[in-house]
Parts: sequence; structure tokens; C-alpha cells
Amino acid sequence: MRVESLIRYPFCQDSTPESRLSTAPNHLPRPDPVTLRQAWRFWLKLGCIGFGGPAGQIAIMHQELVERRRWISEKRFLHALNYCMLLPGPEAQQLATYIGWLLHRSWGGVIAGALFVLPSLFILIGLSWLYVAFGDVPAVAGVFYGIKPAITAIVLHAAHRIGSRALKNAWLWTIAAASFVAIFSFNVPFPLIVLGAALIGYLGGRFAPQQFSHGGQRNNEKSFGAALIDDDTPAPEHARFSLPKLLRLALIGAVLWCLPMALLTALFGWDATFTQMAWFFTKAALLTFGGAYAVLPYVYQGAVGHYGWLTPTQMIDGLALGETTPGPLIMVVAFVGFVGAYVQPAFGPEHAFAAGALAATLVTWFTFLPSFLFILAGGPLVESTHNELKFTAPLTAITAAVVGVIVNLACFFAYHVLWPNGFAGALDLFSLMLAVAAALALFVFKRGVISVLIVCALAGLGFHLMR
Repeated sequence: MRVESLIRYPFCQDSTPESRLSTAPNHLPRPDPVTLRQAWRFWLKLGCIGFGGPAGQIAIMHQELVERRRWISEKRFLHALNYCMLLPGPEAQQLATYIGWLLHRSWGGVIAGALFVLPSLFILIGLSWLYVAFGDVPAVAGVFYGIKPAITAIVLHAAHRIGSRALKNAWLWTIAAASFVAIFSFNVPFPLIVLGAALIGYLGGRFAPQQFSHGGQRNNEKSFGAALIDDDTPAPEHARFSLPKLLRLALIGAVLWCLPMALLTALFGWDATFTQMAWFFTKAALLTFGGAYAVLPYVYQGAVGHYGWLTPTQMIDGLALGETTPGPLIMVVAFVGFVGAYVQPAFGPEHAFAAGALAATLVTWFTFLPSFLFILAGGPLVESTHNELKFTAPLTAITAAVVGVIVNLACFFAYHVLWPNGFAGALDLFSLMLAVAAALALFVFKRGVISVLIVCALAGLGFHLMR
């Protein structure tokens, strides 16, 4: 992905009638300035209907903001998306934050990003409680039995989707293969894989730049009429880089991280579940290059392998819940936090739900705080680099490494789904058939994730109840 100049417009300025006439072929007038109330209602709606993962959420934003409402032009939308794709964190949520920031300064970005996440948080807290409290009910167990094979196919499809965009030459294929071997065969921690790939990318950008250069996403930008944030709209003051502003926002971000962390440490101690979750998911937030599927292996290594907050089966079930709810897929961390605190309640068994809800809220805060800072503080700074290869080459290599990591995640899911009792046990033939059917639906028939999950859930429910 390329980084280009994406913020040039004075959205708060009044437009003259002449300036509001479109130069596009259809001569549509430029939309009226967007009020904060109008924006607030749209971002809340987006948070409630944002199904389909980042691809679906970005498609909804494009349709609503570029084609229908014309709040931002096609070119500026793609430029903003290019920037967000280069950052760690959920790109769709960051894109919403970025556009909200362009429209209504920092508070607009905070509102857009928060409303993108909050509906999903509340839904997942409720679903996580139902899962923990009623997961052994035959109907619920049957639904999850059918969803798990579909999740295996979905993760493999994600690896293919990312790989088809990222692995453009033999160098990048080699990085992807090496990262798979490193994590699959030698259990190398995900952060070391990211750092190694970044180093290779940096050196490759210097000595083999043609292998690590980025192409554009699309060259055929289509005009939908004059947009409020148009291609040639000049940049407002808040979208220009300022060192004092950067330092001020960095200080605010440090305070917003340090205060809750210090409070957790004082109340519960450093080794307590809440404190360790806050620290762990802060690290996870800084390593999510490539989206949610890329960070899931790291979450698995920590939450399942190191801390024991949940089991491998629960991790797969949590991903299934994340796939079937609106909002960023990385919101599966709320499920991890809820289950981890619910089964190890800090306030006693009678307050298990409160402990789980608090943990889900905490991990959401620490996971998404860096995303807001990257946009509000780092956006203008990164914009000033434009398309410098020394900046983009390490991220190109990281994205290639992420493909290998996601393939490893698909192998992990396949093992636990198809051989629930280990390789010494029998192969689950029904799960295998469902996984193959889900893969065919995704790869061959191009079905959406939600429809595949629904069909597999119904199949699993029927099979489970007939046994």
C-alpha cells in the first residue's frame, strides 16, 4: 500500500455558491457542511451494521461516504485507506477515526472511532456471558460445533486474501514461508517475527528497492460528483504537522495509558489478571500489522499458552463470536478478557459477571488507545513522509510475514477442530466435510462470511441434536 497526501480541505469554511458547483461531469453541487450531530448518527449506525470484517466495513464506508453522501472524494478516501493500512491496528476503525478527524477535528475522530467499537463491545459482553453460562446447552453447543469448521476455512481464506495482495515476488514469498516455519516449527514469538521482518524490509529497501516497493491500490478513481472533502480542497490547520501538537497529543496518550495502568497495579498488583491483561493487550495493539488475523496467533500464544486465561476451544469459539458481530474483528479480545476474568473472578464467584465485563472493557481500552493516537498524533507526521521507501519497505516485509503467521493459525484451528482429542483420536469427519464445504463457498462461490457461518451453524445444530 502506498502512503500519499490525504488531508487537504477546510471543511469548516463556508462555501460560496460558485465554489459549491461540481466540476464533475454530472455537475452535482457540493454537499452542505456536515454537523457533528449528523456525523455522530452515521458513526453510530456504522458501528451497529458493520458486519463482514474490515473488507465489508470499508465497503460500507465507501458506499455511504463517497458514493451516497459525498463527504469525501474517492481519491481522498483511498489515500486515507492507504495510510491506515500501513499502521498497526484495525484499519477500518482507524479509517473511520481518520475521516471523523478530518470532518470535526480531534473530537470528531474520537467520536467516530469510539462509536465504531462500543456497540460491538456491549454485544460481545452479553454473548460472552451467554457462552460461559449456557455453553453446555445442547442447542448452543451444536451451533458452535458447526461454526468451528467454518472458522478454519475463514482464516485460511484470510491468508489467501492478504497473500494475493502482499506476496508480489519471490522475496516476499520467502519471508512468508520463513515466518510460517519460525512460528510453526520453532514456536518463535510473534513480536520477534515482526521485528525480524522489519529488519529484512529495511535492508531490502536499501539494497533491493524494486522488491519492496508498493504499487497503488487503484488507478481508476471514479467521480461521484463534488465532495465536501474534495481532491483539491485545501488542508485545514488541524491536519498539518505541528511538533508542539504532536508532543501534546503524545503526552495526553501517555497519561491515558499510565493512569489506568497505575490504578490497576495499586488495586490488584502487577501479577493480577486485570493488570496483566492491560499490559498484554497493549503489546498486542502495537503488533497488529495486517489486521486482526495477524494478531490472533500472538493473542493465542499469550492468552492460551502463557497465561491460561482460556482454552484452545474457547479461543476458536471467541473468534466465531467475533465473526458474527458488528465492529472490528479484533474485538475478539473482549471475549478473551471476559472469559479470562469470569473463570478467575477477582471479586469472588458472586461477582463473576462484573469481573468479566470490567476485563472486557479494560482490554478494549488498552487495545484501541494506540489506534486513536496513531491517527490523531501520528497522521500528519506519517503524511509528511509521503511514499518514501525507507518507511514503507519494512511494512511491506511485515505484511508478507503476517501471511505465514495466519497460515499457522489456520493449521492450529484445523488441528483442534478436526482432531478434538488429538492426533491419537479419531478424525471428525463431519467437521472435515463442513470445513471443505465452507472453503468451497468462500474460495469458489465467493460467498460472504456471515452467510457461510449461518449455514454451518445450522448444519452443526442439526447434526448435534440428532446424535
